[in-house]
Amino acid sequence: MFAKASLVSFIALSMLASASPLQPQQARGLIALPKRSTLTKSDGTFDLDKAIAQTVATSNKHRQNLINLQNNTGSLPQGFEIKPLASLPTKIQDNLNKRQAEALTDEEDDEEWAGTVSIGTPGQKFLVDFDTGSSDLWIPSSSCTSTTCSQKSKYDSSSSSTSSKESGTFSIQYGDGSTVSGPVFSDNVTVAGIQVSKQTFSPVTTLSSTFASDPIDGILGLAFPAISNLKADPFFVTANSQGAVDSNEFGFYLASSKSELYLGGADSNLYSGSIEYHDVDTSSGFWQITGASIASGSTTAVSNFDTIIDSGTTIMYGPPSAVKEFYAHVSGAKLYDSTNGFYSFPCDSAPEVSFSWGGDSFTVSSDNFNLGSTSSGASTCVGALAAQDLGLGDSTWLLGDSWMKNVYTVFSFAKTAVGFAKLS
Repeated sequence: MFAKASLVSFIALSMLASASPLQPQQARGLIALPKRSTLTKSDGTFDLDKAIAQTVATSNKHRQNLINLQNNTGSLPQGFEIKPLASLPTKIQDNLNKRQAEALTDEEDDEEWAGTVSIGTPGQKFLVDFDTGSSDLWIPSSSCTSTTCSQKSKYDSSSSSTSSKESGTFSIQYGDGSTVSGPVFSDNVTVAGIQVSKQTFSPVTTLSSTFASDPIDGILGLAFPAISNLKADPFFVTANSQGAVDSNEFGFYLASSKSELYLGGADSNLYSGSIEYHDVDTSSGFWQITGASIASGSTTAVSNFDTIIDSGTTIMYGPPSAVKEFYAHVSGAKLYDSTNGFYSFPCDSAPEVSFSWGGDSFTVSSDNFNLGSTSSGASTCVGALAAQDLGLGDSTWLLGDSWMKNVYTVFSFAKTAVGFAKLS
């Protein structure tokens, strides 16, 4: 979720009338999330520039995760490789900068699942992205020297009676050469009524220009400690260890409206039937599950691969050879952008895409798979599965929101598993 775009509406936390009708004792830990835009422009065409920017950001995010993993464990899982830093072509960056300077429109709104957190005593509020594909919490510092920080909420350690400076530093590098970096602190952190003490985080003093037009202040990672740049437990791990949550798991419901993140359980109002759990391979630090297959219609196109479930990534990515094999089973599909791995298909016959991990088959709706037409009035559309070598090996796919919007997803530390259920 390091890809950034403009956010039109703010986020409300817990016990909103628009949220699912949870019982009062369940409301704590409920975060109502805003409607999320897609990579489709208002005229129905595919936004290639934004898609390329997100691909670059996703590549660099997971590059940093692998650097963190190697630093923390001394090795990488077989097949994983730290790729060179990806960079955004100057022409595309210029196009996006021009668009960011213009008045905001609906299609330019939120590209993240965000909510408010409170840090310190008394609490200082920040808007953060909840990201299952990273593990650190960072927000801007009052000592930030970057111009990007001028429109952000900033953490002032001197104003918090529970703030403590820790050893070490935090740093993430971006494709334009800029960084997000700063010292390491600990303090009280509260999310939707769930409070933890001595949570490790970074109040960053340099903030990449990547975040200049984005009202998101920072990131709250929800993956495993193994990929933490801070070499510390992520917020939810801390919350469970301190007994602040009722259950050592959290659930995501992503949709065009009434989306939510539920910290400390699963919202049974939002799914039907039982939750199908699949064991996580914790050696990677990701929410990574094995034994996946993907089908086009009734035909299994690719099988026996791993999947990382990442709320901080908008679409789905797979190794180039595997994605090519999938689209070979889609009638009329063609390679649309060879550089960035996007494929097209006939708009009037969207493929029936489904994933399975050996149990139920879960369908990706045509609306969630279709990123828009290749041009205005064109009869071909772009698919939400792209071919990209992210350094995760030739048998690991990355499934973002284009997948998660089709199911209720539970990330369970208690079971060391990811669970899927069909939407109610």
